[in-house]
Amino acid sequence: MYTSTGFISWLLRRISGVALVLYLFTHLWVIGAANSGTQVFNARLDAVQTPIFKLFEIALLAAVVYHALDGIRLLLIHYFDLTEYRKTLFWAVFIASAILTLAGGIAILAIMLNGG
Repeated sequence: MYTSTGFISWLLRRISGVALVLYLFTHLWVIGAANSGTQVFNARLDAVQTPIFKLFEIALLAAVVYHALDGIRLLLIHYFDLTEYRKTLFWAVFIASAILTLAGGIAILAIMLNGG
């Protein structure tokens, strides 16, 4: 049961959803500092410009891409009655997510290494 594509999809959807919520709170923490003055806002902005946060941005990219594509997969399965293609669609979403995350991750790392 725990190795089926259905379970893996369910688990990845939950993990990516939690990651997106955590990002939302971090984003609100930084943007909310704008009400506290320029120094506080700049300090929080500097805190999220570190190299470790750039790696977190790649993880965020992976979460966004997988969550979005898996949502489209679920809509296709539900509305077009494609239940017999669930495994194939899961692997298509998984591979497409990996390729898009790799492409975006390389771009993020290139910008980070060039001092951006």
